[in-house]
Amino acid sequence: MKIFLRIVAVFTLLFVFGVSLQAAKFSKMSQNPQLIQEGDTKMWCGICGMNLKMFYKTSHAVILKDGTKKQYCSMRCLAVDYPNIKDKIKEILVADAKTDKLIPATKAFYVVGSKVPGTMSRVSKIAFASKKDAQEFVKKYGGEIVDFSSAFKMAKDSLKKDIAMVQNKKRKMMYPKGKMIYKKMCKEDIDKSKFKNIAQLKSYILKSGVCGNVKGKKLQALALYIWEVKGNEKKEAKLHITVPEKAKCPVCGMFVSKYPRWAAEVVTKDNKKLYFDGVKDMFKFLLEPKKYGFENLNVKKVLVIDYYYQVAIPAKRAYYVLGSDVLGPMGNELIPFKYKKDAKTFLKDHKGKKILRFKDIDQKVIEELE
Repeated sequence: MKIFLRIVAVFTLLFVFGVSLQAAKFSKMSQNPQLIQEGDTKMWCGICGMNLKMFYKTSHAVILKDGTKKQYCSMRCLAVDYPNIKDKIKEILVADAKTDKLIPATKAFYVVGSKVPGTMSRVSKIAFASKKDAQEFVKKYGGEIVDFSSAFKMAKDSLKKDIAMVQNKKRKMMYPKGKMIYKKMCKEDIDKSKFKNIAQLKSYILKSGVCGNVKGKKLQALALYIWEVKGNEKKEAKLHITVPEKAKCPVCGMFVSKYPRWAAEVVTKDNKKLYFDGVKDMFKFLLEPKKYGFENLNVKKVLVIDYYYQVAIPAKRAYYVLGSDVLGPMGNELIPFKYKKDAKTFLKDHKGKKILRFKDIDQKVIEELE
């Protein structure tokens, strides 16, 4: 019986692996995309900046009553822009995944929920001019066939969750990468207010050469950072942790400047600044200041660094993930985040145990980390 169950398990894994490989074979890219936007920005989605050629098989487009043509990488981005254009639309088009031709969306057969990953969405929505082609696709990749109105309703209903999902990914990967490229490559400040959308910004970066020869994913990360983050960083400017080169952690004695991404800071009411090489040591100090030579500790401010954004945030407002597989300079650590949704994402990705607030962290929590 055990042998039989093992054989079944092996065949199940092979089947799942086979389906995954099959889904991976489906490419959203087109060698001959039908791009109807005009000018230097025609290659990019004006909402998210994605390359339309790379995501053409989920591409949608609109022709407005005044003749303006707009194209999107996905139904999700069409749904984002829809409130701004709904009274101006003459026709909505979608790419036929079989022929790569743009067809009227209202006449298309949409396959939703297949094994193929969604574009800017958790659920993929891929259109066909022929019902037979849609059925053949379902046989290979799964999903169900619906009309445009049903698919678009799904896109609008899931928009908030899809935006949250995309934002988490951008905070985790694209924004930090874009910031690094901006600081390293760009020769002058770029004012995003000069551009109508992110596609115009990307076109300027490419044509001007202001950031060197940056292309592909690097260009996307750079543009996203400038368009969505850069202007807002001024709000965080007053909160930063600058660790002196010779500053030592009062708890463990390590030089904190060697570990700037993990640093924490306590400022006393007489403006004395204390630096720590991690949140764990900071809490050890705050819970037992006398142990470290501070008989009467009067705290004015406590700062920690958001793990994803790498910006300083008030420690009392942060969300801390306990028990993850990410280690700090002193081993097991409390990982801080400004946003609860980021903490939840990290908790899931790194096998964390729970999310705590400042007031929840006591000696028992510290002992659990030791």
